[in-house]
Amino acid sequence: MSHTAHIPSHRKPRRSASKVSLRAGVAGGVLSTIALAGAAAPANAAQPVTETIEMPTLTGSLATTAAATVQATKTVAADLQLQAAQDAAASSAAKDAKKAKDDAEQKAAEAKAKAEAAAKAKAAAAERASRSAERTTLSAAASTATSTFKASNATGSAAAIVNFALAQVGKAYVSGATGSSAYDCSGLVQAAYRQVGVDLPRVSQDQSATGTQVSLSNLQPGDILYWGSSGSAYHVAIYVGGGNFVGAQNPSTGVVERSLDWDQPTGAVRVL
Repeated sequence: MSHTAHIPSHRKPRRSASKVSLRAGVAGGVLSTIALAGAAAPANAAQPVTETIEMPTLTGSLATTAAATVQATKTVAADLQLQAAQDAAASSAAKDAKKAKDDAEQKAAEAKAKAEAAAKAKAAAAERASRSAERTTLSAAASTATSTFKASNATGSAAAIVNFALAQVGKAYVSGATGSSAYDCSGLVQAAYRQVGVDLPRVSQDQSATGTQVSLSNLQPGDILYWGSSGSAYHVAIYVGGGNFVGAQNPSTGVVERSLDWDQPTGAVRVL
């Protein structure tokens, strides 16, 4: 028998792998503890290692966890990509919607402008038609008035003045005009008297102070009617008999025949 057969060994029995298999976190903790122990007792560093420490191996559970982590990372990345794509699509849709809205508003504004222009054109056409109808009516009335007046006792220069004034009914009023297609109030009176060789002043103020002042109750055809005061009248017309006068009133009516009751004059003058 060997002399060393009964000498006990200083090496401890090896532990089985199944008992020392630890998770990676536990193995790290053991290694850290050994490192700290070595730093605290350097005197023991020279002593021989009497215990064998086996490194833990990765278990199936840890591998599964790592695989799950990788899969989770891929899933998060995919989610982020999907979210980015959705955000980009939403931004593009918002821009398209805004452009569509702006286009729609612009088209609506253009349509409104066209409708307003059409309405104005229609109103203008209706007004022109109304004026034309009024002028036709006034012309017919003037013709009737002329016939009535010619049948009266008016003769000579007065008749010529009245007939000329009645013939101008329906023509346009234009400020400063003296004929033959348009007149203002004093231009019409001046043109009528020119038919009998009488040269009247141009403006209504001077015409209202020409000749002899006569009462409105003693009017004769051909007398000049005025509105305002003598010498500063703002409107004149020609008395045509039968309680009516002919005057170039304003741009809306043009030359018309009206009753004295329609617009009572202030006074009158007789030139003939």
